[in-house]
Amino acid sequence: MTDASLAGLVARLPHLRLLTEPGDLEHYGRDWTRRWTPAPLAIALPADVAEVQGIVRWANEQGVAVVPSGGRTGLSGGAVAANGELVLSLERMNRVLGFDAVDRTLTVQAGMTLHAVHEAAKEHGLIYPVDFAARGSCSIGGNIATNAGGIRVIRYGNTREWIAGLTVVAGNGELLQLNRGLIKNSSGYDLRQLMIGSEGTLGVVVEATLRLTDPAPPSQVMLLALPNMDALMEVFALFRSRLTLQAFEFFTDVALRHVLAHGAQRAIDGDHPYYVVTEFDADESSQDAALAAFEVGLDHGWISDGVIAQSEAQAAALWRVREGITESLAPHKPYKNDISLRISALPDFLHEIQGLLGREYPHFEVVWFGHIGDGNLHINVLRPEHLSDGDFIAQCELVTKLLADTLQRHGGSISAEHGIGLVKRAYLGSTRSEAEIALMRGVKQVFDPKGLLNPGKLFG
Repeated sequence: MTDASLAGLVARLPHLRLLTEPGDLEHYGRDWTRRWTPAPLAIALPADVAEVQGIVRWANEQGVAVVPSGGRTGLSGGAVAANGELVLSLERMNRVLGFDAVDRTLTVQAGMTLHAVHEAAKEHGLIYPVDFAARGSCSIGGNIATNAGGIRVIRYGNTREWIAGLTVVAGNGELLQLNRGLIKNSSGYDLRQLMIGSEGTLGVVVEATLRLTDPAPPSQVMLLALPNMDALMEVFALFRSRLTLQAFEFFTDVALRHVLAHGAQRAIDGDHPYYVVTEFDADESSQDAALAAFEVGLDHGWISDGVIAQSEAQAAALWRVREGITESLAPHKPYKNDISLRISALPDFLHEIQGLLGREYPHFEVVWFGHIGDGNLHINVLRPEHLSDGDFIAQCELVTKLLADTLQRHGGSISAEHGIGLVKRAYLGSTRSEAEIALMRGVKQVFDPKGLLNPGKLFG
């Protein structure tokens, strides 16, 4: 692609902000995977829907691939531009467009951060309940593209449940208004839901109408120390039967060691192999019920120790030991797997995969954490200092193939909430049948006839 072609884009959209400096290309051309060398053609930062349409139409005429870009906090290479693509960043499109008090919906541009959405909902006495640690930098468009989940799926579900309508620029530049905020709509295929989780391969989400809900009731937070892996499911079943859970998160002693080194404060003395942070509704009887459940766990040997937060500051400190894990691991360049299973399938899978990782990664540090309450596990393998990035990734990918085969036997998915992207496309067949993948390719062809939207992602 020549400078003259970019000049043609500028001539068509004279007010379009276009970046070509090396530092900008590197910054916008990668996501958190850091496994590919960024090499985009340029970075386009449209200010409105018309400019997005103009960019996509120009790309079709010129045969230029386009990588839609939000906060680039993904872990699957879904926002990587390594082959001369034009990065289409939505970060300037970050405003609230409207609030409807009757429908209790908030319409926003796709570049708005999740934190900003939370604050906007709060101004109207409501909440947008999807939440996770990257809230300050991830965008709502990226959340939609990956059907993001997070720490409160056990109560509120994934992003999919909270999208009332979408405005999307399809691969030919056509503008689609999907569902228009309707609660009931049986007029054919729900293309809104098709876009959710499509990783920018079918269209560019430019606006979203979000469902809001009442704030959660006051809550309490507990940190529990557990003696073994089997206790995880026992404690989950115990607490779920006695409390209304808002979150139930686990992590290992290895994860705790890293997050403490990163600045978190130890809340439970001694060393324990597993930990749980749980948050639950705080009504008049909940503290008594929680303490009673805790005593039952102690009596059965499922719980070794625990602490219940006595203030908002202490609750935040307990949450930090869970939410700070990803950031604390980043300097170690972890190889990440983000997997999901039915909750009932977790016990057998956990035993099998623990044995697999012990055999195949005997010299690697493996960090486990995740959302037990919705069957989502994060497995992070840390790169030893003596291994090059290439050798480390090659060894990890051999084990990921075994992991994918194990997931397939247990009916799980190789991606729970970060998409397939570049990282996991070789393993898509462990989750989807050949017939499903063929249909997915056919859908891609309809929405993006020239195959220019986020090419190479999801499937090659």
